[in-house]
Amino acid sequence: MSTPDVTTASSTMPQGGCYRIQVLVVGRHKRWRDEVAAQVRLLGYQVTACDRGIDAMTVLALGLPVDVMVVDSGLQGGLCCAQLAVEARTLRPGLRIVLAGDALDDPEPEAPAQIPDALRVRHDQLQSGRVATLMREALGDRAA
Repeated sequence: MSTPDVTTASSTMPQGGCYRIQVLVVGRHKRWRDEVAAQVRLLGYQVTACDRGIDAMTVLALGLPVDVMVVDSGLQGGLCCAQLAVEARTLRPGLRIVLAGDALDDPEPEAPAQIPDALRVRHDQLQSGRVATLMREALGDRAA
């Protein structure tokens, strides 16, 4: 009896190729990051979570696979929400970006202007079970 190789083992992954989708969740609040990451994992996607923009840029600069980046608009520090979105898109032109915020916590206006295809959602949309819909929308033109 032979042992399965990597190619054979990959056939046990979830149907639809979900195991290939990588989501980067970036937010300053651990609870928010953990909730969003847990919902994304339930969809069968892989998650990397960061609490600072510089850490997210490190993930991208290292060339690690990332299909969608979900960013908390309240992100602070050297690379805040808008700047992170712009820098990430410069580094990875095909990266899908979701900006999550509240009315009182809107990202700076330059992110939507420079990244017009970024999805803008309220925090409660990510925490109310709409993650599957948002991920499908963010990945909608991935094959194109």
